[in-house]
Amino acid sequence: MHKPHEEHRGKSPGGLSVRLVTVSTSRYQAREGGKELPDESADNAQGELEKLGYAVTRRDLVSDDERMIRDEVESFLKSKDDVAVLMGGTGVSSRDLTIETVRPYFEKELEGFGEILRSLSFHEIGAAAMMTRATAGVARGKLLVCLPGSPGASTLAVSALGGEFPHAVYIART
Repeated sequence: MHKPHEEHRGKSPGGLSVRLVTVSTSRYQAREGGKELPDESADNAQGELEKLGYAVTRRDLVSDDERMIRDEVESFLKSKDDVAVLMGGTGVSSRDLTIETVRPYFEKELEGFGEILRSLSFHEIGAAAMMTRATAGVARGKLLVCLPGSPGASTLAVSALGGEFPHAVYIART
């Protein structure tokens, strides 16, 4: 039986270059004040990405600020990187702006990304999984991924779904 998704995977780029962006006002303010806080979410995501054979080319930190997030996305879209993973700002508090800021850049949204992540999260943390608005989309032949800021969510998302990043990039470029 012919399986187009398997054929596409075979044509997908290997060794993706990935940019990690942590969206966190508290971490950003601490850094601005001269104190560096640990970033377990980015550390975990980087570890999982490297297990998949991807290169993390850059790690950035921004506040929950629309302009700062937009600047990161625009810089990414001009770069040679294939994927940007933004961690944080996907919840339902008034300061969670990542989704509203990133979504206008999507040429196509991958709603299934968030659906699968919420389903996997439900099995780990229960109904609280509904509180994330995690999503992904493609723009200019690149993949933008918006994840919750928790270390567990970043690990789960990249380990479970990161293997499809090359497939999404391949399709976005066709």
